[in-house]
Amino acid sequence: MGLTWKNWVLTALLGAAAASGLTTLILLLAEATSVLLPADTKFGIVFDAGSSHTSLFVYRWPAGKENSTGVVSQALACRVRGPGISSYASNPAQAGESLQGCLEEALALIPEARHQETPMFLGATAGMRLLSQKNSSQAGDIFAAVSRVLGQAPLDFWGAELLAGQDEGALGWITINYVLGMLIKYSFSGEWIRPLEGTLVGALDMGGASTQITFVPGGPILDKSTQATFRLYGSEHRVYTHSYLCFGRDQMLTRLLARLVESSPGPLVRHPCYHSGYWTRLSPATLYESPCVHTTPPPDLAWNLTVEGTGNPGACVSAIRGLFNFSSCEGRRHCAFDGVYQPPVRGRFYAFSNFYYTFYFLNLTSKQPLATVNATIWEFCQRPWKQVEASSPGQDRWLQDYCASGLYILTLLREGYGFREETWPDIEFHKQAGGTDIGWTLGYMLNLTGVIPAEVPARWRAESYGIWAAGVVFAGLTLLATLGAVAVHLLRPRG
Repeated sequence: MGLTWKNWVLTALLGAAAASGLTTLILLLAEATSVLLPADTKFGIVFDAGSSHTSLFVYRWPAGKENSTGVVSQALACRVRGPGISSYASNPAQAGESLQGCLEEALALIPEARHQETPMFLGATAGMRLLSQKNSSQAGDIFAAVSRVLGQAPLDFWGAELLAGQDEGALGWITINYVLGMLIKYSFSGEWIRPLEGTLVGALDMGGASTQITFVPGGPILDKSTQATFRLYGSEHRVYTHSYLCFGRDQMLTRLLARLVESSPGPLVRHPCYHSGYWTRLSPATLYESPCVHTTPPPDLAWNLTVEGTGNPGACVSAIRGLFNFSSCEGRRHCAFDGVYQPPVRGRFYAFSNFYYTFYFLNLTSKQPLATVNATIWEFCQRPWKQVEASSPGQDRWLQDYCASGLYILTLLREGYGFREETWPDIEFHKQAGGTDIGWTLGYMLNLTGVIPAEVPARWRAESYGIWAAGVVFAGLTLLATLGAVAVHLLRPRG
């Protein structure tokens, strides 16, 4: 039987009501998405010019800020092709050109309307610190070349500068505690809250040329030169921080090899940290190019050295300990090594960068006990080189160095920083936290947002969204009610 005109009208009205409800739902979802990515989002770009490579990070945050600090998230991470900018001492222009690829990716991501107001900063760390010590003129040429390239971009270029080691450590500490929600987080009740001071996490960073330790000690910081103070989200923080130049992974390996060369009478060098069966040839002149190497070079640098591995972890530890001056801390209560003041370590720590990469390769990032960590590294060091190569196909050029790096990390953390068997479980090894790369750049951006004015108060945005959403719901319900009334009128029996 065909539909009567009343049934047809009713069907049409119900279809319209369903369409109206669906439209209302779509509009609500669309607005919810725009709240997650608001139109007034701000952006910032930071280049991390490390000793071995440069990385670009793009961050974004809503224009309204919480207690004068932006709520920042990572939008892009781009690794620049080639080595660190300090490697371009003989061709400074190439240092600037190397940044173009990642810069173009950042410009494509950020809306063009936001380009001119987007701050951009390049911070150079230990690699450029060493070059500045060795040849300040070459370092200046590199900074000038980098600044010329970045200054031509349609962005608000804040400059290219040498980042102090203390700043690198403190900003890395800010990054970790921010992404873990230790500085501020959003509660279920819809309010921003600050966790307790005792929950803050320490930071252990290791680059190619330097290593940093930063944490909140249990008592006062007696040496004020090791104290960093800053204000975030309405709270003031004081942390202990120190950076050890020449104690990064790459420079440690260079210094270690130079000491072994010095103690060898001829062109054959036996390396206890290299696996048995491994050998390589190198020119000794390359070792003494580093400002970190203070030993006397051989009288004749023309001949090449042959370096053979012996796979002896005990002798490797002894050689590594020679890189530290532990005797300078004898009789001193709060001292790490090389005469540097350090209060006792306290609380949880996140170890990242080369701490993480080394322990990740050795499968030691799952909070294994100290005895297990030590036994695993020693067993790895004693493996023949052919076995190591076979079990790690396609590994990077650092494959022969993981034994030395693992034992160095153990020595630094235990004998240097003072972690004990009972405090070892407090160290966690991570590359990221909450999907964000751990390093100094996010901490820098958080500090930077403190001087960028907010455009729209967060409360106003919340209220405007609520009014808009209520209006959509009200309109939708009004339309449904009207359609329902018409349907009832049409279907009412007539007599």
